[in-house]
Amino acid sequence: MKARILWIEGKRADSPSFIPILRKKGYRIETVSSGAEALKRLEDVNPELVVVNAASMRTSGRRICRSLREKMNGVPIVTISAAGESLKGDPCVNVALTLPFTARKLLNRIRPLLPSDDDKVQRVGPICLDMERLRVECDGKEARLTPRVALLLKIMLDNPGEVLEREALFRKLWKTEYTGDTRTLDVHMSWLRRAIEVDPRNPRYIKTVRGVGYRLDI
Repeated sequence: MKARILWIEGKRADSPSFIPILRKKGYRIETVSSGAEALKRLEDVNPELVVVNAASMRTSGRRICRSLREKMNGVPIVTISAAGESLKGDPCVNVALTLPFTARKLLNRIRPLLPSDDDKVQRVGPICLDMERLRVECDGKEARLTPRVALLLKIMLDNPGEVLEREALFRKLWKTEYTGDTRTLDVHMSWLRRAIEVDPRNPRYIKTVRGVGYRLDI
């Protein structure tokens, strides 16, 4: 599961766009055409990186970067500037690139700014779980999870094909020995199905084993 990038880019015809290349690499890019629109979308997109293509908007991008930094301190900002307009040295900018440069150079500069997938993402079959970001992706469908639903999915991913007893799941999720009422588990399982199944009422992956528990079929 690649990182989410909020990309600010105008419509200046002579400015190259790197968006198609990054999307081919798997990055999830949300595009906006102005700094004001970017500020409105921050909460919805929750980006791990912001790219300000100032060269495409006939602006230095300095004001945009400062406004973004005030709203999201800690999220890396990359700027793309026309020749002679670099923001290198600006405290609001993590990486300042000046045209012309290659897509490879852009990729090499943004990778260190993004969290590594290696130790935070678990993949089993078509299911990709990111425990740090509390997100799951399956068959092209992506959803945000609550911490407990994410833990429930992780337990199932750790035991694909095995029947997990309801009481055992309940104990692990709620860290309790009391298993007198496991209906709450059923509710969480229904939320998980909505997150990963195309048709939650006829689940393909999370199967109910009557009288016993649940099984993840991959």
